[in-house]
Amino acid sequence: MNKTQFKSLLKVWRCNIFFVSLLMSQAAMAHNRVVVIPMAGDDIPAISHPVADTFTNSIGMQFNTLPAGSFTMGSPVGEPGRSSDEIEHTVTLTNSFGMQTTEVTNAQWNDVIVDTLLGSNPSTSHTQNSYPVETVSWYDAIFFANRLSLVEGRSACYATSGVSGTPGTGSLVITTVNQIANCTGYRLPTEAEWEYAARAGTTNAYANPVGFDSSDTETGSGFNGNLHAMGWYSYNREMENGNGVAAYEDGTKPVAKKQANAWGLYDMHGNVWEWNWDWFAAYSGSAETDPSGPVTGSDRVIRGSSWAFGASNARSADRGNTSPSFRNDFLGFRLVLRQVQ
Repeated sequence: MNKTQFKSLLKVWRCNIFFVSLLMSQAAMAHNRVVVIPMAGDDIPAISHPVADTFTNSIGMQFNTLPAGSFTMGSPVGEPGRSSDEIEHTVTLTNSFGMQTTEVTNAQWNDVIVDTLLGSNPSTSHTQNSYPVETVSWYDAIFFANRLSLVEGRSACYATSGVSGTPGTGSLVITTVNQIANCTGYRLPTEAEWEYAARAGTTNAYANPVGFDSSDTETGSGFNGNLHAMGWYSYNREMENGNGVAAYEDGTKPVAKKQANAWGLYDMHGNVWEWNWDWFAAYSGSAETDPSGPVTGSDRVIRGSSWAFGASNARSADRGNTSPSFRNDFLGFRLVLRQVQ
């Protein structure tokens, strides 16, 4: 065996040892609930993120350009934790778009709303800069998107009327909100765009870029290795460190501390639920092109689950819905750009 062959063999051996150790540590977590784990998930292998472009705006938000394409929205009948409203159907998105790589943070909210004296910071879980802003209504998210578009000289994506109240206080109400076609500014993702981004080309319950374990069927608050690699969910509040002390406190966690999906997007599973544009309605089951939901409704779609919910809610296909005025410390948002230039 020459030196080159030996180095190659050694590399393979080390890789195998790594994955065996990873599986053993996950098994220990599942059975003992006594865990010492780095917050950033250092034991998850790094991967490349094949996105066309990355754009960082004036307040530090990063957007990755996702390609146009088709995917199967919803979940297969046998997926653990599946709900009956997740009827599989083909969706085609005809345009690429920029997806924010993290949820909107407290720092970003403060830059646009608080520092311009338009409102206050609503977060009740954590108010530090690196944590996601939460306890925001759908109206708050719409207001924020339009305001940021104005600040950067982009055309607004929403035409609004009957605006009253103050952002971040629970008093903000917008009587009418209509989307503006071909805007250059910021907006909420449609439900189809959100799931397309969350899946990042995957078809499993969670978008693990490496090492998805199909035998892990935990859907409640117990340990789910697939989800644990990528998201903050209710299992974290039961974890203990080596001294039997809670490893993490309740509430939100700093953004981008878990493994990103294959398109470089963080916290698509867990941390905070995220507002979408669409009114909530049952899927028709038919193929759709660039869907944006029904014209009217009573609840808006929320996606992605949060630190307070179990594993089934954090699946890529899981759907949530609530009144656009609802606010809670497990509910935030992220933005998209039609064009990232």
